Amino acid sequence: MNRVGEQTFLYEHPPAIVSHASIVGPKEGRGPLASWFDTVLEDDILGQKSWELAEMEMVRRCAKNAMNQAQLSDEDVQAMLGGDLNNQIIASSFAARTLGIPFIGLYGACSTFVQALVMGAALISGGFLENALCVASSHFCTAERQFRFPLELGTQKPPQASRTATACGASLLAAQGNDNALRVTSGTVGRVIDLNITDANHMGAAMAPAVFDTVAAHLSDTGRRAEDYDLIATGDLGWIGRDLLLALADAAGIDLPPEKLIDCGASLYYQEQDTHAGGSGCGCVASVSCSWLMKRMEAGELNRLLLVGSGAMLSPTSSQQGQSVPGIAYAACIERSKV
Repeated sequence: MNRVGEQTFLYEHPPAIVSHASIVGPKEGRGPLASWFDTVLEDDILGQKSWELAEMEMVRRCAKNAMNQAQLSDEDVQAMLGGDLNNQIIASSFAARTLGIPFIGLYGACSTFVQALVMGAALISGGFLENALCVASSHFCTAERQFRFPLELGTQKPPQASRTATACGASLLAAQGNDNALRVTSGTVGRVIDLNITDANHMGAAMAPAVFDTVAAHLSDTGRRAEDYDLIATGDLGWIGRDLLLALADAAGIDLPPEKLIDCGASLYYQEQDTHAGGSGCGCVASVSCSWLMKRMEAGELNRLLLVGSGAMLSPTSSQQGQSVPGIAYAACIERSKV
C-alpha cells in the first residue's frame, strides 16, 4: 500500500468485493431503486421489542446474506468493520455480538460505510487480514429518537431536512477474487470541515463542503479528473446538498460535470414520497452502493466508480449547546477487473 499526495492510499494489492447485500424498509422499498435491493422489509420493527433491536436484527440479516453469498461462515470472517447512528453504535456492536466475528467499531456518521471500505481495504492490502466484512446501517425511528424527537410527538420537519433511511448494506472484501471482481483500488481520508452551519436539520449544507474537500483532495492526489470516472456517487447530500456541491466545485474552478454526479440520498426516494431534501443515514450510501451501484458495475455498465460517503459530526448535546455542524467525507475508488 502506498500513500500518494496528502490524503490518499493506493492499494498495492486491491481487495476484491466478493459479495454484497442490501436490506431496506417499506418506504425505501417503494422508491425508484426498489427492484435493486436484495430484501425489502414488510415492516420496520422486524418482530422486535424496540426500534434499536430491529436495527440490530437488520444488520445481522444483511451481514449473514453477504457471508452466505460468499459461502463463508461466521468463523471464516476475520473482521467486521461497521457502525450506525445509535449511541455506542449498539446496532452494529450487538449484531457483532450475535455473530461472534471480531469487531472494529467505526463512527463516521453517515460516511461510516465508505470509511469501513477504506480501512478494510487497507488492512487486507497490507496483509493483516484475508477478508473483512464492511457494514453500516440506519433506521428512521432510532435516528429520530437519537437526534431529533420521538415519533410520538409528530414534530414537523423543515423543507431542508432529510429523511434517515431504514436500510443496511454489507460488502465482503477479500484478498482473493475472480478476474471479473470489483476491487477497491484507492481510498481518501477526509478532513473535518466546518463552515459554521448551525442548522442541525440542514445535512446537505453541513456535509457538502466536506464532500467537496475530499473529492478535490482525491483528484489532486491521484492526478485524475472527474472525467476519469464513469460516475461519482455521493452519500447523503440529497437534492439540495448535491446542488451546493456543484456550486462549490464551480466556484473553485474544478470541472465536475453534473451528468457524472449522483447522490444516493437523492436517488433512494421519489420526490413525491415527501422526504423533503432526500435520504440520509449510514444505511443510505451502504444500501444503494451494495445494490444499485455494485450490480450495475458487475453488469458492465460502469468500470470505475468514486464512492464518497459523507457524515455530519454532531450530537444532541453539541446542537443544544449551539455548536456548529462539522462534516466529514471519505472516498473509495471501486474498479472492475483491476488486479
